[in-house]
Amino acid sequence: MAEPLTLACVQMRSGTDQNANIGTMRDFVREAAGKGATYVQTPEMTGLVERGRKDLFAAISSDYRNPVFGAASQLARELGIWLHVGSTAVKLDGDRAANRAALFSPKGERVAFYDKIHMFDVDLDNGESWRESSVYAPGDEAVVAAVGRAMIGLAICYDLRFPALFRAQAQAGSQILTVPSCFTRQTGRAHWHALLRSRAIENGAFVVAAAQGGKHDDGRESYGHSLIADPWGKVVAELDHDEPGVLVHEIDIGEVIAARSKIQSLRHDRHFDLVTVSGEDASAGKLHGAVA
Repeated sequence: MAEPLTLACVQMRSGTDQNANIGTMRDFVREAAGKGATYVQTPEMTGLVERGRKDLFAAISSDYRNPVFGAASQLARELGIWLHVGSTAVKLDGDRAANRAALFSPKGERVAFYDKIHMFDVDLDNGESWRESSVYAPGDEAVVAAVGRAMIGLAICYDLRFPALFRAQAQAGSQILTVPSCFTRQTGRAHWHALLRSRAIENGAFVVAAAQGGKHDDGRESYGHSLIADPWGKVVAELDHDEPGVLVHEIDIGEVIAARSKIQSLRHDRHFDLVTVSGEDASAGKLHGAVA
């Protein structure tokens, strides 16, 4: 049995007051550490959930002046834990921001950061529409980082719908896949559990997903249900609601080794060519691979 690792998800309902959100983060992270967590993950947009572009840019700052990251560094050092800020908005040059995650070591050092790659540009039922690309510049680098003896892959929310990202991380050695999120209530009800469990099953990995939950100051509604899924796809811990809170659960990385030894799909990828056969070809008997 590998050395156990105690993980925690912080579920928040971040609003438009960044200082208040940082205070909530501090309280919940301390609570998680007090319950034995050595790795704590906060949700996407921990520092600020603000839909209005003007108000967002008035509140956020550049990376190294970011108060969320500053507070996280102090907390990680104070508590002697790995602290993963699921993401917060960071001002870039020009008129764009980054949706940026950051991982801090027990010494308070930032050891990795990740900018969300896939932009949430969607049109949902009942008129709900989002254009994340109008505010945020997408990242272009996938990230895997060491947390003690474990390797984790960094991702954010909408990235969840792009399996290739997680497969690349797993094939690079990641045993824990992370998906801090601010999933909409509408899509969360339909897809949250299915997608998270699928990423765990496909990669024989733990999946850890801290979430925003409830109705936010800017009017959006997020789904909550922070959870941890094991390498067999079973949800082993969950906050089964959208209220703020802390989820703590101990895992054994040995379960990753066991799952991957049973189903070695990460080693079985093969290159293939894609052939498209039109309806006209089929009706004319020109089927691909047909033998005369």
